[in-house]
Amino acid sequence: MPDGDQSVTIIGASGALGFGLALRLGAAGVAVTIGSRDTARAEEAAQKAQALVAGGSFRGLENGAAAAANELVVLSVPFRSHSETLTNLKSSLQAGQLVLDATVPLAAAVSGKATRMLGVWQGSAAQQAQEMVPEGVSVVAGLHTVSAALLTDLEHDLDEDVLICGERREDKARVAALIGRVDGLRAVDCGRLEMARITESLTALLISINVRYKTQAGFRVSGLPDSLW
Repeated sequence: MPDGDQSVTIIGASGALGFGLALRLGAAGVAVTIGSRDTARAEEAAQKAQALVAGGSFRGLENGAAAAANELVVLSVPFRSHSETLTNLKSSLQAGQLVLDATVPLAAAVSGKATRMLGVWQGSAAQQAQEMVPEGVSVVAGLHTVSAALLTDLEHDLDEDVLICGERREDKARVAALIGRVDGLRAVDCGRLEMARITESLTALLISINVRYKTQAGFRVSGLPDSLW
């Protein structure tokens, strides 16, 4: 497995999941560029992250500049903003870049229940993303079942798997290396990108479990070999 990217862009890191991931990666020594539609909001999120992770490297940029800044881009936006964000990034993303899409099409995006999924014509949010990004840009789906609250709580010891899907093994290995920089997270290869329709829906399942048990549950896949990559 590759050593892992030393820098990453997170589009939507002013939101809960993206911000928590920025903190964890920053604490692990990854230089993080935070993207937002509003430059001031991105800079504010970067300053907040810097205050929480003094030794980290954070900067905030407008989405287009942020997307162009690193080869690996994490997309962590609400589904209602997914298509618009990708449309606006078409001139910024370039062939050879890799997008890790954490978007989940929950019905909450249209004022429905967070335990229900919206139908996506392409099959999943990640497949929609792959259809929309410029030619030569690859999409890997992942991070759907990781709690934003637990990511943000740096005192909490993580212990869960991140289920990832994508067309190319080398892309998934690269994402796995990034995820592996965060203590307590392990990436599990779930197959081709079409499997994202299942992994995305696990978010709704976890929300239902968490509501019933008043917790922040995650997934751990048993029976796997010690070395996955």
